[in-house]
Amino acid sequence: MNMEKEEDILNKVLILIEEDKDEELKQVLSEMHPADIAELCNTLDLEDARKVYMQLDKETAADVLIEMDEDVRKEYLDILPSETIAKDFIENMDTDDAVDIIQQMDEDKQEEVLAHIEDIEQASDIVDLLQYDENTAGGLMGTEMVVVNENMSMPECLQEMRKQAEDMDEIYNVYIVDDDGRLKGVFPLKKMITNPSVSKVKYVMDENLLTTRVDTPIDDVVQMIEKYNLVAVPVVDSIGRLQGQITVDDVIDELRDQQEHDYQMASGITGDVETDDNVWRQMTARIPWLLIGMLGGIANSMLLGRFENTFTRCAGLLLFIPLIGGTGGNVGTQSSALVVQGLANGSLNTSNIWKQVFKESLLAMMNAIVLSGLVLIYNIYTFGFGVPVTWAVPLTMFILVVIGTLWGTLLPLIFEKINIDPAIATGPFVQITNDLLGIAIYITVILIMA
Repeated sequence: MNMEKEEDILNKVLILIEEDKDEELKQVLSEMHPADIAELCNTLDLEDARKVYMQLDKETAADVLIEMDEDVRKEYLDILPSETIAKDFIENMDTDDAVDIIQQMDEDKQEEVLAHIEDIEQASDIVDLLQYDENTAGGLMGTEMVVVNENMSMPECLQEMRKQAEDMDEIYNVYIVDDDGRLKGVFPLKKMITNPSVSKVKYVMDENLLTTRVDTPIDDVVQMIEKYNLVAVPVVDSIGRLQGQITVDDVIDELRDQQEHDYQMASGITGDVETDDNVWRQMTARIPWLLIGMLGGIANSMLLGRFENTFTRCAGLLLFIPLIGGTGGNVGTQSSALVVQGLANGSLNTSNIWKQVFKESLLAMMNAIVLSGLVLIYNIYTFGFGVPVTWAVPLTMFILVVIGTLWGTLLPLIFEKINIDPAIATGPFVQITNDLLGIAIYITVILIMA
């Protein structure tokens, strides 16, 4: 929906709610996509959102709940009875979506909701999925999929597929397993048409398929689906038994969350926050790096204070401190951003790390020559040949660009090695450390030339 239409619908819905025109409200909502209804509910207060939900069928209501913002959804779930959550929402969701909803509740309410689910098989699947780490393939996968035995004939296979497909919205793949539940292959639909009906499934299945383990980190799963353009990837346990599948729509949501997280980390915001979060939550997310930045500034001022007399004798040196600090931060952030991107999409690994370091070194030398050369020309024109600032600033720029670029390249790799999110390195951390590094190099060069 465009912004004008969205505002018109919101106003219309508010009027219909206020005037208790339920039938007209139901008609308006029936013409909307669940994602648009979710956006609408995000802007309403809880009571008005509840009235909107009352006009939806259970399946649509479940889809809307999945699409809502997490914070708004949690507030809404907190006021609903456990039985309502189970029967009106959870029973109408795929298991992976149901797990996402249940994970937002405390343990007592989780148990209450699970106890009210009438479908024992669904409840059992949800309990199994809750045991997996949410940052692994097991925590992201769903169990709704078409599975047939390798010894089935074509007619038996077709009958079983029709039976299982009745309760599914989408069918991505037909998986073939043996008598022990081990994944053996996937059944191409084309072969269902072209092969004789007497053939057994195991003679026509495609055994060349990509799989992932239940304990595989989500980042690796995202890279696999993105690299091989998969619409779904089967998830197996340690002995190859089929446990579930991860579909491309799940990965898109996860990829979006990762990008938001990395962008916030690079901007110096710790934790996942939204624009509509309260002031306290936003402050606590921002203040850590602001405090670290303040300490870095204090360290810089103390360093400069130790050499106050040097700067007093040549006041022109002070003019270039912002340039030194800014340049160090910029070159470091540029190089670290590329490394973090390479680590995230899998294009950078142990086999080509040193190639990237060499390339960054070459770029650093070229950039250093250009930047220091321009500053030297400016200083000669402004100050002449005979003052320290003419030569100290370009020399500092040259050294800083080279060292700052290499530091920005290596820092994310170090973070990755010690299992710290490399995204931290692309923002304030590189900016602060390179700022200190730049001032230290500047003072050292001045003292050598003095």
